[in-house]
Parts: sequence; C-alpha cells; structure tokens
Amino acid sequence: MSDLAIKDNAFLRQFEAQMEGHLAKIEYASQERKIFLTKLVIPEGITKEGFKEDFIKAVLNHIQEQNLRVVPTSPQIAGFLRNNRQYKEMLPVGIRI
Repeated sequence: MSDLAIKDNAFLRQFEAQMEGHLAKIEYASQERKIFLTKLVIPEGITKEGFKEDFIKAVLNHIQEQNLRVVPTSPQIAGFLRNNRQYKEMLPVGIRI
C-alpha cells in the first residue's frame, strides 16, 4: 500500500486525498464516538490502479488511530468492509454488514 496523504477537512466534514491533480473525498458525519462514512467520491481523472482501496484503507487507519467506531452508510465503503474483514472490529456493537 502506498503512503497516501489523508487530510481531515473538518469544516467540510470530509477526508481528502490529492491524486493526479484531482481531489478524492469521503464525506462523513460524526456523532459521539462514531463516524458515519456517507459518500465516496473518486473523480474519473484518477486512473491509478487500486487507488480506491488504498484511499479507503488510509481513511480507516486514520479513524482507527482516533479510537472511533465506523458506520459505513456508503454502499461502496460497506462493500469494502465486507471484503476486508480485518476492519470488522471498527464497527459499533450490533452493526452488521
């Protein structure tokens, strides 16, 4: 996995990463000790193979460092968590994907 520079833009409530001159983002909402990942936006101009997976992993690792729980409301992020069970412990109790 490449070292992707993730920026938490708290004002716009989104995680951001620059790639190939484009801005990829994951929008979120936070509540108590949970973060709801609501929307994944990858511009068509980003053609790097595996970028989406690397971006989601980098965001999840950033969230994990803050000891927050993740609630994936974006179908793309929920699908990623379904296929990458190592992040299962980040889900709140009672949330299944």
